[in-house]
Parts: sequence; structure tokens; C-alpha cells
Amino acid sequence: MPTDQRAPGATSSSAPAGPAAQTGGAGPAASPKSSRNIRARVRALPGGWVAWRIGITVVGVAIIAGGIVLLPLPGPGWLIIFAGLGVLATEYTWAARLLTWARDQVLRWTEWLKGQPIWIRLLVGLLTLLVLVGVAAAAWYLFR
Repeated sequence: MPTDQRAPGATSSSAPAGPAAQTGGAGPAASPKSSRNIRARVRALPGGWVAWRIGITVVGVAIIAGGIVLLPLPGPGWLIIFAGLGVLATEYTWAARLLTWARDQVLRWTEWLKGQPIWIRLLVGLLTLLVLVGVAAAAWYLFR
């Protein structure tokens, strides 16, 4: 438990005024399992900032790669890609901007496709199926 270095009755204008300060620092912000607290502890280590950033990059890129592999399959391919961009956006401003742009593009595509005649929607579905067959054939050829 942290000790207070101030004299009894002394006040400080820089002291926190939230619930954590009133409970002696035992609020949710001071929780040792808080992600920000873990990030701060890792970054405080020598080389920790670089290690944290490399770790976030590896995890984010791996999630995005998994989403790209699952993209032609029925399922949450885009959701997984957005999750990977979300992980990268915790460290990189460019990833946050790309995530916003990608969300807007997917929403525009979805709205455009909803307004098309049924034959265009079926054609898009057929093209998606052909991509799926192509991925499956390539996987079978490479891993047989």
C-alpha cells in the first residue's frame, strides 16, 4: 500500500480528486490488472517501449492476416480485420485513421449493394463463391 509523504492535514493542488484518491488509490484505475497500468509498467522497463510496440504490431498483424484468410469464407472476416486494426490503433495513429476509413468504405459498399437489383447481389455472391473455391483449390494444391 502506498504511503502518503505529505504532512497530516496538508493539501496539494496536484493530488487526484477521483474515487481512487478517496480510497487511498485502490480504485479501478489503480488495479494492477488494468491494461493501462500493465502498459505503463512494461514501458518503464529498459527497452520496454520498443518491446511493447513490437508485441502490439505482431499481434495486430497476425489478427489482420487471419481475417484476410477468412475474408472469402462466410463468417466474420471483416470483423476480425477490424479487430486487428483496433489493436494496431492502440499504438499507431495511421492505424486509427485507416480503421475509420475502412469502416466508412465497408458501410458505403454495403449500402450500395443493398440498393442494387437482385441479379447484381447474386452476381456478387457468385463471385465471392468463386474466390472461396479458388482459395480452397490453392490450399489443397499447396498442402496436399
